[in-house]
Amino acid sequence: MGETLSQTTILLVLGLLFLIGLAADLIGRFTFLPRVTLLLLGGLAIGPAGFSMLPQRFVEGWFPALTSIALALIGFLLGQQVSIPALRKRGRVVVGISLSKVFGAWLAVGIALLVVGVDPIIALLLAGIAPATAPAATYDLVHESGASGEFAETLLSIVALDDVLGLFLFIVMMAFAGTLNGDAAAGSGVAASFVEIGGSLTLGLALGVPMAYLTGRIQPGEPMLAEAMGFVLLGAGIAGWFALSPILTTMAMGGTVATLATHHDRPFHAIEGIEWPFVILFFVLAGASLEIDSVAIVGGLTALYIFSRCTGIYIGTRSGGRFTGAGLQMRRWLGLALFPQAGVALGMALLASQRFPEAGSVVLPVVLASTIVLEIVAPVLSRHALRAAGATDSPN
Repeated sequence: MGETLSQTTILLVLGLLFLIGLAADLIGRFTFLPRVTLLLLGGLAIGPAGFSMLPQRFVEGWFPALTSIALALIGFLLGQQVSIPALRKRGRVVVGISLSKVFGAWLAVGIALLVVGVDPIIALLLAGIAPATAPAATYDLVHESGASGEFAETLLSIVALDDVLGLFLFIVMMAFAGTLNGDAAAGSGVAASFVEIGGSLTLGLALGVPMAYLTGRIQPGEPMLAEAMGFVLLGAGIAGWFALSPILTTMAMGGTVATLATHHDRPFHAIEGIEWPFVILFFVLAGASLEIDSVAIVGGLTALYIFSRCTGIYIGTRSGGRFTGAGLQMRRWLGLALFPQAGVALGMALLASQRFPEAGSVVLPVVLASTIVLEIVAPVLSRHALRAAGATDSPN
């Protein structure tokens, strides 16, 4: 009976989560709220912060695996935006704006925190985390809005590239923090982080080459769902096995396939048709796992972090756009579309809290609280930016 009840509970919970996804999709079509925001709010409502309708064991057992799957799929889809053909087309703008945006967020947060007297180690770590964006949320916003054209493609390329740049910057900030902390072992930890990034990109390239040449042969021109999903999940699984990053691995796979698979008509077609159910589960469970009390604990510091981060992103993006000769619409609205922050930043905060336990007691709650705020509010601004820039004809 216990086993039957467990299976029944799983079926009921999955049914509830998918219906929340359906409701979010429908409401998002007729309101200004993006479905990412609605999914997170739905998760908050049925989680411990709301009506506690989800068994905690379900969240703890399913969320890590679904996170890896969702981010692996999104990483692969974003990979096409950093392929060699894509970078040849708009590489100057993408690289220039990405560097300026990353530097702007880092500088603004670092200066703001140091001015108000925050511990330098905490300031360095939060400044290193600040440039990280939310690939899954941004991709879904573009997909949901039906956005296309230069603005949408540039946005996705920047989101893919600036997380890689942000990871490098975060590693450097941890090295400085370790020096200030007098931590003799900090160097080995930083070296391990560089190995993780390099290993993830190398693994993605190694798997992307055979994927590019083997897929799309049985069904000429397009890979079938089974072969596309097989390669992507295999890549994410091997990455997890070797303690590498699933999203960086599959992003490198996607970029390699988009560059080498010249026989593909639409190399990402199969994945584009299957990612939404995983995105539903990912965001609803993310909302259910958020601890809303953390906002109150570090409210003032979180507000300063959010304000300085968004200011730095906007100014940095606008400056980078002017320097690279980007169009007026790109300079005006791109920064607004880059405000969301989620999983990558939380992963950095968890790593920081492990390396620097005392600083982590502040860093982790600030990043968690800012994630709650930014993932609910920022997608609304991003959707407005897509519409204002003319990337979508959607009335919402």
